[in-house]
Amino acid sequence: MLQVSFFAFLTFFCVFVGVMLHEPRGLWSGVTFFLMMLSLGGFLLTAAAVYWDWLSAHTIAVWALLILAGFAALFVLAFPLLLLILFLIQGIRVVRHEGLSPANLLSLLFAGLWFGFLFIWPAVGVWAKDSLGSALYLIVSLSAVYLLSLMAMYALSTILNLVHLRKSRNLDYIVVLGSGLNGDRVTPLLAGRIQRGIQLLEKNPQAKMILSGGQGPGEDLPESDAMGAYVVEKGVDPGRILLERRSTSTEENLLFSREMMEPGPKGKAPRVALVTTAYHVFRALILARKQGMKCVGFGAKTKWYFTLNAVLREFAGYLKLTRKRHLRVLCSMGGLVLLLYLIAA
Repeated sequence: MLQVSFFAFLTFFCVFVGVMLHEPRGLWSGVTFFLMMLSLGGFLLTAAAVYWDWLSAHTIAVWALLILAGFAALFVLAFPLLLLILFLIQGIRVVRHEGLSPANLLSLLFAGLWFGFLFIWPAVGVWAKDSLGSALYLIVSLSAVYLLSLMAMYALSTILNLVHLRKSRNLDYIVVLGSGLNGDRVTPLLAGRIQRGIQLLEKNPQAKMILSGGQGPGEDLPESDAMGAYVVEKGVDPGRILLERRSTSTEENLLFSREMMEPGPKGKAPRVALVTTAYHVFRALILARKQGMKCVGFGAKTKWYFTLNAVLREFAGYLKLTRKRHLRVLCSMGGLVLLLYLIAA
């Protein structure tokens, strides 16, 4: 049994490494990491059972295992409530600092839905006593669990795509994505992205920086012009700066920036880094992959209270981008439940 659990862990470890090396810009990076850690936990539990006689002779080891298991169990049991409290508090902070708007209410909306799922939805299941009512209740419950699991894998994949081992070197182009101006001034959010881009530029003396952003509503000039002025003020050589002035969305940021790039030696694709706010990196990488653009992503930090709200907004954008695939999964689950209901009836 110990050999089987170790082989399972080794298999998932190799799959995870393969995904990260070949194409990490997808949910498979988060899914394979989760499966790898799950199999590692299974292997450690199996090893503890096999070597229990040795462990029982060492009191310190037993207490350490019990304490770790207790913390893990407490975290699993308390996590749903902690998640509810976290989104509620951060949602209130977003509204206080950023103002009342539909976009800023996402954290509070999620907290309300999560509260209903935890404390009200189980009572609905008690009322659904007939077979059809139970089937519909099961369909809604499975759909909610699927979407929550999807969001967890999205968040995990986002984190994994922000971790780089030596990928900040030997870059040809550093693309900084715009995020809006305040009149003709760079906002603090955009300044964070630019500063991250400058850090990468300093590590890559041969690279050029593409500042990407057109002119949007309420802006006195194209974003890239304001970004260029900001970068020059910070001491960057103007000869290393390219301005992309046409884009009005992330898709266009990537498309028009790519048109400005020259191929690498022997016609190879240039080595490209995308720089945006940390919570936006993963969706930008997914859009780049859809355009056939090879790149890695680097994230700029932002205010913590705003991050959870922004992650929900990014996840909603991801769902819109991949809605057909996930609708097929949800319809398949619902159809299977209804089929089982008809067979039982």
